[in-house]
Amino acid sequence: MKLFLFFSGILLMALSCQKEHNFGNFTVDSSLPNHDSILVLSKYPELKLYNSEVVESKTRTAHIVQTASYSDGFRKGTFLFNDYKCKTQYLNDTLTIKLNNNNGYFGNGILIKVFNNQFYIRDIDPKTLKKEEKFIKSEVCSQKLVLNSHKFATNDSIYGFIDYKCNIDSLVDKHFKGYFKTIIQ
Repeated sequence: MKLFLFFSGILLMALSCQKEHNFGNFTVDSSLPNHDSILVLSKYPELKLYNSEVVESKTRTAHIVQTASYSDGFRKGTFLFNDYKCKTQYLNDTLTIKLNNNNGYFGNGILIKVFNNQFYIRDIDPKTLKKEEKFIKSEVCSQKLVLNSHKFATNDSIYGFIDYKCNIDSLVDKHFKGYFKTIIQ
């Protein structure tokens, strides 16, 4: 009976995790490193988002454009952000890709977890403080992730494309799209 309860608990946890995250399958395009947008990244220096920031890459790691649209019935508006950087880490068979524009005080972006040929995306809460990582709930409308490989290892180069649309709440829609490249740490 205890064994049945144990496995039932594990099954319930797995199902609840799948409801919390909207899993998708990524596609592989080995020609991605030769895409025009990726090649242009290598021609520009990495962004420095605040004065005391230590820049880890000599060249630009991402060109992402995020459009955030809001409407409260009376007012409508759109904000554009294009100052994103990419960092990746590979640990315990999971690749973590962070596309963020943290300026030392707050950040805005996404965290992508890739494992078993699947991925899910979490939205970074813009109200995070320095070195703090918080996330906000969102409803995924569509998501597409393209990577240059399905095998990952530390110190490998990774190239990717993201197209992600979500609703943050009933007032704000987010569209996050662009290319990234970096070295896996």
